[in-house]
Amino acid sequence: MVNDDSFRIMVNAFAKEIHQNAIDHGWWEEGGAFEYERNFGELIALCHSELSEALEEYRSGHGFTETYYRDDGKPEGIPSELADVIIRILDMCGHYGIDIGRILVEKNQFNKTRQYRHGGKRI
Repeated sequence: MVNDDSFRIMVNAFAKEIHQNAIDHGWWEEGGAFEYERNFGELIALCHSELSEALEEYRSGHGFTETYYRDDGKPEGIPSELADVIIRILDMCGHYGIDIGRILVEKNQFNKTRQYRHGGKRI
């Protein structure tokens, strides 16, 4: 069983770390080489693109737990692409000040109360 408070604090701290790394690497520059504010739609599209990359890894025959490495050491594969989705989401949470740790705990607790297959949904 996960301690809800510890989990919340850990996830939020990780979101802040990820967001700071994105800032440090120029992905949130304002007034720099790229003069624009990232908008919510763009950020959501970037999350979609990472999911699509995971699908392409699957379509290429890579296993669900397979990680392989490019010549430069960059990890590739389904796990890496799913990690990229989570990193993109946590970066957004860090930027917008979303308490993602709290809402993850809250949604998990709520989902435990839901009907089996939410009342008969197929997927």
